[in-house]
Amino acid sequence: MAHIVIVGGGFAGVWSAAGAARVRGEAADVRITLISPSDQLVLRPRMYEAEPDLATVELSRVLEPIGVGHLRATVTAIDTGRGTVTAGGEVIAYDRLVLAAGSALVRPDLPGAQHLFDVDTLQGARRLAGHLRGRDGFTAVVVGAGFTGLEVATELAGRGRVVLVDRSDVVGVELGPGPRPAIEAALDKLAVERRLGTSVTSVGPDHAILSDGSRVEADAVVWTAGIQASPLAAHLPSERDRLGRLLVDRHLRAGRAEFAAGDTAAARYDDGHFVMPSCQHAIPLGMVAGHNAAADVLGLELREFEAGPYVTCLDLGEAGAVFTRGWERAVMASGVDGKEVKRWIMEVIHPPVDDAATILAASDHPSFEIPFYESR
Repeated sequence: MAHIVIVGGGFAGVWSAAGAARVRGEAADVRITLISPSDQLVLRPRMYEAEPDLATVELSRVLEPIGVGHLRATVTAIDTGRGTVTAGGEVIAYDRLVLAAGSALVRPDLPGAQHLFDVDTLQGARRLAGHLRGRDGFTAVVVGAGFTGLEVATELAGRGRVVLVDRSDVVGVELGPGPRPAIEAALDKLAVERRLGTSVTSVGPDHAILSDGSRVEADAVVWTAGIQASPLAAHLPSERDRLGRLLVDRHLRAGRAEFAAGDTAAARYDDGHFVMPSCQHAIPLGMVAGHNAAADVLGLELREFEAGPYVTCLDLGEAGAVFTRGWERAVMASGVDGKEVKRWIMEVIHPPVDDAATILAASDHPSFEIPFYESR
């Protein structure tokens, strides 16, 4: 019996499982196993919210209806020559592999780093939420004024004082100048203090020391700066980009019998861009990788990855949100209108559950698009 193994239980892994199960159909000689140490799909784009436990989906509600096994273990090694993965001390053979192990926050090596908080994982988000719950007028230092840092800062600003720290001289440097006026207006409205052109050099249980020598008293210092693909990507033969993601072909192939999806895949968006490490791209990447893993086993035609229009939607807490379209990030909606789009996105990233037909049908739409605000 052919065995398809999927490593990772995030967006890309779950949708790889669904895509593979759909192609497999009634074929009794193809087994699919998803390996993840958690029982839950964590909706990572929502970890900045005050109640992160509300942003999870039980994996069993997606995998069991479509006949996908779940091995609760951590993969520690991949041997592409032998076609095996090692997980939980067990060596598991595969005929096709989808690596969808995601990415992780790059944690800094600085004095007092053990005092840092993050929202990179459910455990990290729980720790921060629990630490600040019930506190009136807390002060939080948020390190990193990128996408995650801005969402954390504006969420916390509704409940306390926030100091936003970034090495760049502007906020949202990777988002470009398009949405910056809306972002800065939101930060002003929420009274978020900015310490730009600086960084954190050390952290204590109640403070942060900045590179300009200043000390900020803080109840929590939240680190959001930088991500790196899973180190398991280094076990596959494909070249990797600066984030450690595998450079895959149009079929998302990263080896003879291996495919990659989500934050471990550096797939071409177009001639000038690669996909972003985001759920917007992880979902269709997973669908295509799973489809192709099963199609490859069954001798069927493989599908090329084609991304839908690139958009971003940045939550700005009580100041709304800003929604952009295209790589130039032209602002399509902001404030209350932007928040409407953000709410829709947060709903649509939830996979269907319990009903096999609905789950499998949803896995056949590998282009994740926002169907409105085309010209607003």
